[in-house]
Amino acid sequence: MSDLDFHDHDHSACRATLLRAAEQRCRDKGLQLTPVRRRVLELLAEGHRAMGAYEVLDLLRAEGFGSQPPVAYRALDFLVSNGLAHKIERLNAFIACALPGSRHAPVFLICTGCGTVAETHLDLGDGRLGEIADRAGFEIGRAVVEIEGRCPTCREAA
Repeated sequence: MSDLDFHDHDHSACRATLLRAAEQRCRDKGLQLTPVRRRVLELLAEGHRAMGAYEVLDLLRAEGFGSQPPVAYRALDFLVSNGLAHKIERLNAFIACALPGSRHAPVFLICTGCGTVAETHLDLGDGRLGEIADRAGFEIGRAVVEIEGRCPTCREAA
């Protein structure tokens, strides 16, 4: 895993890469990346932190996209169900997927100091997780790991 997400980098390039991947995934699957869905994905990709649905809704409302909760929830549901975003259960919040379109088990490193979230992944078919499941005769459908701690910046500040 690269710790790039915990260090300064070009967020606009990061966001642009993610959006290109999302557009390609939608084209490949015949899905509509509507203006609201696209904007929600952009919001989730800005700054590598998780956002709650009502925070997303507040930003959409301020930009004129609508003020009713279904606006945000439908866009978030679309993004999650199509592999473009993840729900972080511990935070009841959402983040853009760092690997859109790939089958993976996300591992979230959540900084309890600043709220930054970095995503890495486990390969579901290989490695320790796959071995454990294979021995049990279990087929993994979905796995998510959420780890709380402090990022390098917050560790240095302490």
